[in-house]
Amino acid sequence: MNDVFHYPPDLFDLVVQTIPLLNRSKESVLLFFRGAGVSESIYGDIANTVRTNKDSINKYEICRKILERINENNEKHLRERREILKRITEFEAFSTCWENDQFKAKGFVAEIQKVINIKDSFTRMSIEREKEATKRKEEYTTKILEIQKHKEKLQKLKSNLFSLFSETNFQQRGKNLEKVLNDYFREYQILVKEDFKRIGDPGDGIVEQIDGIIEIDNQIYLVEMKWKKDSIGSDDIYAHLGRIYHRANAHGIFISASSYAPSALIAAKEALVKNALLVLCDLEEFVRIIEKEEDLKQYVRCRIQNAIIEKDPYKKSN
Repeated sequence: MNDVFHYPPDLFDLVVQTIPLLNRSKESVLLFFRGAGVSESIYGDIANTVRTNKDSINKYEICRKILERINENNEKHLRERREILKRITEFEAFSTCWENDQFKAKGFVAEIQKVINIKDSFTRMSIEREKEATKRKEEYTTKILEIQKHKEKLQKLKSNLFSLFSETNFQQRGKNLEKVLNDYFREYQILVKEDFKRIGDPGDGIVEQIDGIIEIDNQIYLVEMKWKKDSIGSDDIYAHLGRIYHRANAHGIFISASSYAPSALIAAKEALVKNALLVLCDLEEFVRIIEKEEDLKQYVRCRIQNAIIEKDPYKKSN
């Protein structure tokens, strides 16, 4: 807005032409500036000329000299410049003008209002463009920081996963595997719950435990993670299918570090016939996509589609 009130040439000339029309006498012109807050130090010499030699200066010269002085400093006289424009654009007492000047005065006031509105519009448009550019820059910076943060988390998860291969405590290794993979699911915003336990009646303790629960395309998948010495057999598969069968519209994902026995594959395929979807995954696959920083959600989605379309729960993505 400052550049509007630091009068550009077109607006400056209009103001010089208008003020003398709104004021009948030279004294009134000086009074107009005084009322707008212009210090007498700005126009003292001009006022003295009006008092001592009135015929040597006219109203237009008075206006031009005073306006030139307050227009020189962009910041110092900003308030006075604003007040002058305010008084002109709000002027309505045209009957106080000389009769021959009234129509012309109305025209100049209207023109100044128009110029100010146009300049204000361009200023507002410029401000909006600057705001939009700042917003885009902030959004871009935020996105870059999120990407960087995401990469740092993936690096940490990768390190945590690789450290499991040196763990000698099998039970601890299994629990740590659950945490690493659930953290990985969480990073891709598909984790619903981790290490879910269902408690039975008093005295029964934990009657059911689920390593993790994720959501893909509005479908719930119960996740089981195993790191055993031997291949996963049908017993582990049936145990996980039991959790799925007892929940409406639930499906399952099984992640094994030791592959699957033929009986496990048969059990998972039989479940498909009964409309129970159980996708079988190898931990090796997760190691690969974590190492390459591939999109986990898309990978899981492809495995699910393969199981449904190919009717093969162990059908791997290309």
